[in-house]
This record gives sequence, structure tokens and C-alpha cells, in this order.
Amino acid sequence: MPYSVILHIAGETSVAGEIEDLPKPTDNIIVVMHPRQKDGKDLHYIDQNVVKVIWPLAKLSFIEILESAEEEKIIGFVRD
Repeated sequence: MPYSVILHIAGETSVAGEIEDLPKPTDNIIVVMHPRQKDGKDLHYIDQNVVKVIWPLAKLSFIEILESAEEEKIIGFVRD
């Protein structure tokens, strides 16, 4: 199940995309599919046809993990 994430890169605009697995403590890189700006626009420094980008984790300040559409459908509680 891919995770939708927002990467916060030091000195750059935030990047939205999808990742297959969450990074482990031993990982040095993160592979992001369909990288784009948070508003869906193309990143000016990445070619239009690129589908995957590898970023070194050392360049990231932090990673936000967004909830998926499936998680939004889950009912937290039921009230009678």
C-alpha cells in the first residue's frame, strides 16, 4: 500500500508524492513516485516525464504522512 507523503527539503519547496514503504532507521535514501508540489504543479527542477526520484534522507527536515482515502472511510465511532 503506497503512502502519500509531503517531504520538507531543507532550502526548497515541499514535495508531495507517494512512497511504497516508510523509511527504516537504517535507510539513507527515500524513493518518491510522482513528485510534485503540494498544489499538484510540476517541480521546476525535475523533468516533466520523471515518475520516480531518489532523495537522500540527510537533505530532509521531516516527512509528513497523509491519510489515505481508505482511512477516511473508516468510521471511528457509532452513536445511536
